[in-house]
Amino acid sequence: MGRLDLGDVVLRRMQEKDIESVKNLVKEGCEGTENRLILHLLIRPLALLMLATLSSILRFVLHSFVLAFIIPVFVLIIYLKITIPRSVGILGSSKPYWDYVGSSYQADAEPVLPNPHSGRAKQTPNQEKTRRRKKGKEKEKNTEREQVDEDDLKERARVAGEIWVAESDGEIMGCVARDGWSRDGVCRICRLVVQCWYRREGLGRLLVQGLESKVKQSGIYRIYAHVPFPSKVGETFYRRLGYRLQGETSGIEGEEEDDYEEPEKGWMGFPLTKVFVKDL
Repeated sequence: MGRLDLGDVVLRRMQEKDIESVKNLVKEGCEGTENRLILHLLIRPLALLMLATLSSILRFVLHSFVLAFIIPVFVLIIYLKITIPRSVGILGSSKPYWDYVGSSYQADAEPVLPNPHSGRAKQTPNQEKTRRRKKGKEKEKNTEREQVDEDDLKERARVAGEIWVAESDGEIMGCVARDGWSRDGVCRICRLVVQCWYRREGLGRLLVQGLESKVKQSGIYRIYAHVPFPSKVGETFYRRLGYRLQGETSGIEGEEEDDYEEPEKGWMGFPLTKVFVKDL
């Protein structure tokens, strides 16, 4: 596969027709993250102490050291497998679900994000053909949407936040999502995913920097990024973009007082994400 030409990439809001593609992309990007989080939680000192205590109790009941050790660990892993997706959400949000329809609300009216690698964002011929081919289907969707309470849809969109996708020749290669619950003047990146074929090509940097330019125009002065714990690759990536780990100071007096974003927490209150921050 040849090197990706970033100049051909269009950064735009996710539309309803993109939902299934984005879901599959996020699912692919989350592979392995859940297992790393479970391992991280299992080796916390308090968790190890609790497992050791349960194993000691079971040993007297079962009269088997192996079963007494395996059963608590197995039960805890099953519990974490069930509860972790509900606690952090598919896009890293603390909400128990992510409303893809809400996050695609009025996406057609949004301008594309600036791409410094191209003179202007434009549609490729393949994209225009795809739009013409799906024009009839979009009219049907618009007719169905008229029957939905507009105020309810606006509220769903506000809660869901926004998803921006990187597209080239009709293929969605990556996405970045901002949470809808951010405070005034603050933006929160809750998920960044790049398709495996296009990693290390600068696509992730393009998505984040494009989103930074967009939110800065709307009055955002600080942006947070939640990185699943542990993730050395994610930490290195955001540091290269000028982010710093929350709590690290740059020598400015009183900076830490206004530098706070609650990390996502899971079982027994253990953190599931590291928070990185950047002032725009």
